[in-house]
Amino acid sequence: MQPHSSLTLFYDGYCPLCLLEMNKLKQLDKQHTITFVDIQAPCFAEEYPQLDWHALNARIHGYLPNGKLISGLDVTYLAWRLVGKGWVYAPLRWPVISWFADRAYNIFAKNRYRISYLLTGKKTCRTCEIKRGTPDV
Repeated sequence: MQPHSSLTLFYDGYCPLCLLEMNKLKQLDKQHTITFVDIQAPCFAEEYPQLDWHALNARIHGYLPNGKLISGLDVTYLAWRLVGKGWVYAPLRWPVISWFADRAYNIFAKNRYRISYLLTGKKTCRTCEIKRGTPDV
């Protein structure tokens, strides 16, 4: 983790919707408070051998400066809060709403490639498909 980072965010670089969100966060992260880590990168296992790739692939995760690992909408809310847009996601962390939001997020995370296809027409990102040597689907 970079010393100035308030969050190390682990995301699925093969997911078109995830990439859209990460690119928007990167654009808004003027203070460089977030370190973005693509779990699909070839060097990921080398750089983070202590982390369970399968758990990270199942849902978004983030490291806090104190070493605590958080996941799901807690990560999403924190990331957007760090770039000044936390108010958009704050209701998802409110009592009662958070219970429903977390379950909805788990469904999204499990089906993110299908949902990406429905919303973007792409199951995985174009660059990732090229790297794997298959056409964009």
